Amino acid sequence: MKTPEKDALLRTLQTRFEKHIPRHRKAAWKDVLARLDAKAIKALQAMEASGGEPDVVDLGGPAGRYTFCDCAPESPAGRRSLCYDREALDSRKENKPAGSAVEEAAAMGIELLNEEQYRALQQLGEFDLKTSSWILTPPEVRRLGGSLFCDRRFGRVFTYHNGAQSYYAARGFRGVLSV
Repeated sequence: MKTPEKDALLRTLQTRFEKHIPRHRKAAWKDVLARLDAKAIKALQAMEASGGEPDVVDLGGPAGRYTFCDCAPESPAGRRSLCYDREALDSRKENKPAGSAVEEAAAMGIELLNEEQYRALQQLGEFDLKTSSWILTPPEVRRLGGSLFCDRRFGRVFTYHNGAQSYYAARGFRGVLSV
């Protein structure tokens, strides 16, 4: 990434970090900044460019690591209308979506949130009030053809199931990046 683009991204991330201290009470920006290598910067740029509004969050991850997560109010606009994974995409005979959540996350250098992380994020704010987000699906559910997604409705966080090949204009995915 070119220096002006990198500098602009870092300013955006720092501004967001300073605006939302409750998301990461124990973190200091200078310490987070020291962890951002070229690979992390590239992933954060992809998160930002697709509407994710990444910020440092405390999701209960490993000690000594910082976790960035998509904190856009709704599932990132640039990552919607996707089925769950490649197997699901390949199984569609017609009306295929542009891609899959798992593959797009991997291409961006991030991972889908798991259910525990999604619920922890919802403790830091209210997200997905109008949209929903695919989450990492346990292998035993995926083997049976299903996948999981979450949203927040009626003041509660819900986890649902769907066929992995399904896709909707209001369903995307949120990602995490640990540095």
